Amino acid sequence: MPLEIACDESGSEGEKLIGGQTGVFAHAGVRLSVDEAAGCLAELRRRIRSPAVEYKANHLLRAKHRRVLEWFLGPSGPVHGRARVYLVDKKLLLANELRALVGPAIPPDDAILAAFNDVLRTRNRRDPAAGSFFAMAGDSGELRAKVAEVREAKVLDPLVPAILRAVEYWSAGGEQVFLVHDEQPSLKGERLARIEASPGLAGLKFVDSRTDPRVQAADFLVGVARRIAEDEMNGNGDAVLTALLAPYIDPASRWGRFTLWHAESLGWP
Repeated sequence: MPLEIACDESGSEGEKLIGGQTGVFAHAGVRLSVDEAAGCLAELRRRIRSPAVEYKANHLLRAKHRRVLEWFLGPSGPVHGRARVYLVDKKLLLANELRALVGPAIPPDDAILAAFNDVLRTRNRRDPAAGSFFAMAGDSGELRAKVAEVREAKVLDPLVPAILRAVEYWSAGGEQVFLVHDEQPSLKGERLARIEASPGLAGLKFVDSRTDPRVQAADFLVGVARRIAEDEMNGNGDAVLTALLAPYIDPASRWGRFTLWHAESLGWP
């Protein structure tokens, strides 16, 4: 039987990598049985004691539930050693794409990154956004051709690469992986075909997270992971929570600063 992994994401805004609601994209996969996940949710309810019908990550992130959050992420928690989180610093991802095109000559400040993001998202070459970017970066036929190649490659939205990485990670031991994923209406056509062609994937099912406790557990983890990472990125991180999150972070994450800070604790080279 294939290995079943439940997945969810947080911070997905498609190809909008700068100027959106979040600066971090996170994708989590958990290896729990339905009964184990149901037990995890029951214990969270017992500890949090909220009258809410549906519990979400923001319940764990409230100051009054700090001990519950530390338990959830800690070594005695229900997902420790059984989950992985892939993080993407959206601005860093965009800046890396820009550097690949123009080199270090143009500092990747917010203004040019926003213009670059706009020109990659638009499908209309006459869009004013295109003119804004090329005015700052230097208008040349070579640069326009490179931008067109990047746009065609559809590299901006981190969701598909995150799912492909989840398949790669969980199938690394030789087992085929069946993903149970929270519903993602954007995954169709070519994007879905790329995922389904992954050699380690045995199958993929999209579900309403409210119907599968495993996906709900992934939702808790990915929500708190994104918030912890975003706080760290913004300079107001919590050292204890960051350390608790570190063992979950996939070393393939597009998260250079987190990797640098915690490489030793994760045992990375």
